Amino acid sequence: MTPAEIKPDITFADFEKLDIRVGTITAVEDVEKSDKLLKLIVDFGDHTRQILAGMKKERDDPQEIVGKQSLFVVNMPARKMAGELSQGMLFDIGYADGVLPALAMPERPVPNGTRAG
Repeated sequence: MTPAEIKPDITFADFEKLDIRVGTITAVEDVEKSDKLLKLIVDFGDHTRQILAGMKKERDDPQEIVGKQSLFVVNMPARKMAGELSQGMLFDIGYADGVLPALAMPERPVPNGTRAG
């Protein structure tokens, strides 16, 4: 695979607008009205959020990610999809490049809610 071109430069101030945090996936549920969405229940330490991710067809057993920590963008407006509310976005690796996506995970456990960047 040839890597994609690097996107245009951004400023550090642009980067600082993103609030990317570690959360532990505590449950994975099917979104019945969607062929691709799964509902992730994510613990961020001081609160829990429901985040929808288009990963239904990417895993034989979606339950394998329960208990794993991953990165999530938490400062996006809540959005309704397939009748369910999503309160953030999973920050995964590979989807944009057509590679089977993988979770973006810390190398060792860190407290839920820890910020990236």
